[in-house]
Amino acid sequence: MPPLPSYGYGREHHGPRYGSLIHGQNLKDVVITGDNGTINGQGQSWWKKFRQKLLNHTRGPLMQIMWSSDIVIANITLRDSPFWTFHPYDCKNVTVRNITILAPVREAPNTDGIDPDSCEDVVIEDCYISVGDDAIAIKSGWDQYGIAYARPSRNILIRNLIVRSMVSAGISIGSEMSGGVSDVTIENLLVWSSRRAVRIKTATGRGGYVRHITYRNITFDNVRVGIVIKTDYNEHPDDDFDPKALPIVKDISFTGIHGQGVRVPVRIHGSEDIPIRNVTFRDMSVGLTYKKKHIFQCAFIQGRVIGTIFPAPCENLDRYNEEGQLVKRSTAQNITDIDYDI
Repeated sequence: MPPLPSYGYGREHHGPRYGSLIHGQNLKDVVITGDNGTINGQGQSWWKKFRQKLLNHTRGPLMQIMWSSDIVIANITLRDSPFWTFHPYDCKNVTVRNITILAPVREAPNTDGIDPDSCEDVVIEDCYISVGDDAIAIKSGWDQYGIAYARPSRNILIRNLIVRSMVSAGISIGSEMSGGVSDVTIENLLVWSSRRAVRIKTATGRGGYVRHITYRNITFDNVRVGIVIKTDYNEHPDDDFDPKALPIVKDISFTGIHGQGVRVPVRIHGSEDIPIRNVTFRDMSVGLTYKKKHIFQCAFIQGRVIGTIFPAPCENLDRYNEEGQLVKRSTAQNITDIDYDI
């Protein structure tokens, strides 16, 4: 198959991609459902060939639906995808409900669970996902190709999920987000036994934006890093990206964040070129496994804490009481307090 127009190349190789087991495009009213029956991608041979560098093209998702609308995926199990498991691309009105997605949590490369890509009006609810990469990754194109394609992902609701990712994150936005990602709500989420819980990742050259993102009622259970915003995720399709294409990351709120067994609860790593703006924390209490000063880590971030949270926030954030009155102004927004060794 030809490469995705918003990526320019295959995600792993230049040129075409391998096809998917289930593929559709330019469709309306698509339903894939069953009495919890299983679609097995038999990905083991694909993962082995990928590790041995025997593949000449980018692996295909288990299911890929493109340029379509009114899609329902429900009451099935998807397992052992060769690559991303379900990839809706430039679609509208997508509902994913009550599905299970499984892959080995190690040695199953790039087996993301659900990757809405340049999609709008998406609901993902009541699912269990345990895979070898991000459980969910919201995308919208890669560098100059995504900027030119200009199809955002927006109006996305993710709720009532249990997810696990020992090598990546429970819920990610990016890193391919050059068409923009906005108006995303993630609520009632349990992330267990994972490397990271929720992550936003971008880089110089991406352009686009990540804005109006709401995290609500999120529980961490044995997670190395809880909340991550990373602005130096420097993977590019080629060397022709525009270094002046700087993404905008702003208007992000975290409310009702709880859990235990967390090593670093927050790591928000903006930069002078890509500052993180208007971030809000409220009602947060996370049990820690690592007793060190720099556990709430920040760099180049502007925002606020409302009420009392634990652990204590970084000095980059303004402090407000529950009534919305300013208690303490941040000392500086470009304080760097990032330690990747913990």
